[in-house]
Amino acid sequence: MQKKLLSGMRPTGNLHLGHLVGALDNWIKLQEKFECFYMVADWHALMSEYEDPKNIEKNSIEMLADWISCGIDPKRSTVFVQSHVKEHLELDMVFSCFVPLPLLERNPTYKEQLREMSGRNLMTYGFLGYPVLQASDILVYRAQVVPVGIDQAAHLELTREIARKFNNLYGKLFPEPETLLTATPKLLGIDNRKMSKSFRNFITLSDNPHTIKKSVMAMITDPKKIRLDDIGHPQVCTVCNYYKVFAPEMSDEIFSTCSEGKRGCIKCKEALTDILIQRLEPIRRKREKLLDDKAALTDILRKGNEKARDITSQTMSEVRKKVGIFHDL
Repeated sequence: MQKKLLSGMRPTGNLHLGHLVGALDNWIKLQEKFECFYMVADWHALMSEYEDPKNIEKNSIEMLADWISCGIDPKRSTVFVQSHVKEHLELDMVFSCFVPLPLLERNPTYKEQLREMSGRNLMTYGFLGYPVLQASDILVYRAQVVPVGIDQAAHLELTREIARKFNNLYGKLFPEPETLLTATPKLLGIDNRKMSKSFRNFITLSDNPHTIKKSVMAMITDPKKIRLDDIGHPQVCTVCNYYKVFAPEMSDEIFSTCSEGKRGCIKCKEALTDILIQRLEPIRRKREKLLDDKAALTDILRKGNEKARDITSQTMSEVRKKVGIFHDL
């Protein structure tokens, strides 16, 4: 029997190249090895977007179109909407009864996100408790595997700690999910800063060729390389580092000719533009076709929700028995 795997994304805007190489490319491969559950994490989106949530539903449908366009197969993976599977919040309630408040306040990711979103009022009960809901998302499926980058490993350790605490208090029920560390390529925004919705410094999966070209031409290169024959420093150049990810077979030559002053930045950008258009154009076209039939996309989510509820309802029935709450009314 295949192990269960859970992952998800928040529908807070257009997916970009960072989502593609940091998660989706890996998700597609994982479909071959695990029973995959991929979650549209709209409750998590609401935690940060509660002041202006009008686009969450629209973003959810468009995100699903992105997933399928990239290779997520709803016939092999269960794709569902978090808020339509009520057991996520029910289990979150149980866990919130015994998770210590200081444990959440010390969470390094919580502090980092507060800094990144300093313009919003996120000193809220919900945002502080999002790691508990995240643990519920995973454990309500009794998922054994969770793919994460190295910077997210602490989150999963908290999930394991919650599973251990429940099992010690009420009896064995939850597995302690294993971390499936994924090699996430370092992909900065086109301005050499971290990719961010607020900076709008990324190329989305739905960008047309003209927009892709405009974005690539705006990329930050080596500030010391002004003329073609200037010696370059490709390690600090955003364009050169994109070659590592999207055309690794060309990367050595690009780095060599740049550092020897034999290749200009414009030529590098033009070639990268062609590479990215070739990679993204099939995704964009399939995405547009999918979005022409939103009813079909909604039906995919509806079927995924039903399958998810079949599993989570069984888990919550056992949870209720163990904690002594009515389970057969």
